[in-house]
Amino acid sequence: MILNHLQVLPCLELGGHVFHAGVSKKMIKGEVIMENIGSVISQLSSALWGWPLLILLFGTHIFLTFKLRFIQKFIGKAIKLSVTRDSDSAGDVSQFSALTTALAATIGTGNIVGVATAVALGGPGAVLWTWLTGVFGIATKYSEALLSVKYRVKTSDGTMAGGPMYVLEYGMKKKWLGILFATFASIAAFGIGSMVQANSISTMVYETFKIPTWISGLIMTVLTAVVVLGGIKSIARVCDILVPFMAGFYILGCTIILIMGYKTLGSTVLTILQSAFTGQAAVGGFAGASIMYAMRYGIARGLFSNESGLGSAPIVAAAAQTKNPVKQALVSSTGTFWDTVIVCALTGLVIVNSGFWQQGLKGATLTRAAFSTIPVVGALVLTVGLITFAFSTILGWSYYSEKTIEYLLGKKAIIPYKIVYTALVFVGSIFSLSLVWDFADLTNGLMAIPNLISLLFLSGVLVKETKKYLWEDNLEIASTDKIHTVNR
Repeated sequence: MILNHLQVLPCLELGGHVFHAGVSKKMIKGEVIMENIGSVISQLSSALWGWPLLILLFGTHIFLTFKLRFIQKFIGKAIKLSVTRDSDSAGDVSQFSALTTALAATIGTGNIVGVATAVALGGPGAVLWTWLTGVFGIATKYSEALLSVKYRVKTSDGTMAGGPMYVLEYGMKKKWLGILFATFASIAAFGIGSMVQANSISTMVYETFKIPTWISGLIMTVLTAVVVLGGIKSIARVCDILVPFMAGFYILGCTIILIMGYKTLGSTVLTILQSAFTGQAAVGGFAGASIMYAMRYGIARGLFSNESGLGSAPIVAAAAQTKNPVKQALVSSTGTFWDTVIVCALTGLVIVNSGFWQQGLKGATLTRAAFSTIPVVGALVLTVGLITFAFSTILGWSYYSEKTIEYLLGKKAIIPYKIVYTALVFVGSIFSLSLVWDFADLTNGLMAIPNLISLLFLSGVLVKETKKYLWEDNLEIASTDKIHTVNR
């Protein structure tokens, strides 16, 4: 398969090989190499995302839900806290800014293209597994943020730094695991943060307007550089404005589309519920797919979207101005609620309700077909949603990767890393969809493992902190934990 921006060229097939006008043999050879690499990555991703990791991931969600006495019941209080300020507390940005930056990274193409990919590969039942991952994942997102704030540090320039790498080093006393997590996260940022987002938007722009992917990729690269080089405060300022607008617009748009297609909505919900446990195939009606496919792609896309268990969002939670770890943990938990319980669910309903999932369409193509069933409104919601979601995710993940590379190599490595990260926005825009998504799945799984280990190992700390501040109604009490200063 030739890269997206070359697909419109006239071609001739000889001896099983496709030759495109204006494409050299060297380019064809490079394409073959890329397909071989893609095949290896796909196989590794499939092996990693088997039953062991699914059980570890979803099992951790359920375990923490019970361990924390269904922390999800405090979601109303958490939403209220998310719009309050603790400006007199230690931290670099407000609780709201930390949340919007995390939401910028989590509400991305996973909510649009990711859900479509899950339905295409796992059938409509994948929507339910994605949603359940969000419901139970609230407890995991809460736990990650709590530990990251509790074990955060202050760097030599006075800024905060935190995340699973510091939890593993200072909470578990396992620095080697912290190094592993930071390494995986730094690499994962290239996939989930830059390349996947750029790939999704460039594909959509090409299919809709026939604009070559390299042009849209170049524009995204320039815009990314303008914001990312300004650091967390620059990113937060943009996210404070962008995230509420894009989420509100998308939710409203999807709601209108579902109201307009209300006649089949009841049967759509029933199809999703039934196929989640019967393995209804995406193509061909009822033959082919298994429950494993619905679970695998539903949970994998759920993790890709809300990142609960991944360990990324807590990195920015550690920068928040907050009185104690539990208060920020509650605020952070709302990210999973908005991202998956609301946004992913709406996307899944729109896609399955359209019926196009039975025609073999995948990724952005399936999403575009589903939303285009409603004239004007559908196309507008999708276009605005995809562009803003993808760009905001690129910004949010740039901060995550900045802090992980700082942990590994110090502040001197941040600028060179940002340059590479920004450049890969362009590279991702011209790669094939399957290669980029499989790479993202693989690196996500590798990131999740050390993070989930820390959550299980430190579950006693989670209960102790939650009891102290939440269950005993002390949310406004300032933490007495000492914040260490590190020379990084």
